[in-house]
Amino acid sequence: MIEEGAKAPDFTMPTDGGGEVSLAALAGKTVVLYFYPRDDTPGCTKEACAFRDLHPALEKLDAVVIGVSKDSVAAHDKFKAKYDLNFPLAADTDGAVCEAYGVWVEKNMYGRKSMGIERSTFLIDGTGTVRKIWRKVKVDGHAEAVKAAIDAL
Repeated sequence: MIEEGAKAPDFTMPTDGGGEVSLAALAGKTVVLYFYPRDDTPGCTKEACAFRDLHPALEKLDAVVIGVSKDSVAAHDKFKAKYDLNFPLAADTDGAVCEAYGVWVEKNMYGRKSMGIERSTFLIDGTGTVRKIWRKVKVDGHAEAVKAAIDAL
């Protein structure tokens, strides 16, 4: 389990639009790496739109937002276009990055257990150090809390 103050696990993942994102390529920037369960579901849409709306303010702070789920690049393309998202969505289709960050967990919904992505956000500074972790994120007000944490860096 990753803890605040630890080195963030490096990653390279394909993104919407045929791109690629890696932590190493973002050295020197503040990275908001947020994991969400699935494209185009109510909570995930609300969270993505909140980061979309705050994106200009985050860019002024030299912060990069990356959304991660196990959905395909094609699904990300549709989700991004439908909601005019202005940051990359990374496809962790094999789950390696979810595992590395400890967000692939057993969930219990209505007494039924299954594996899935725990909605989580990692704030990584320009040196690759995890500065703040939010687990079991409640969407309302979360993007603003992330911005406040970046302001405090």
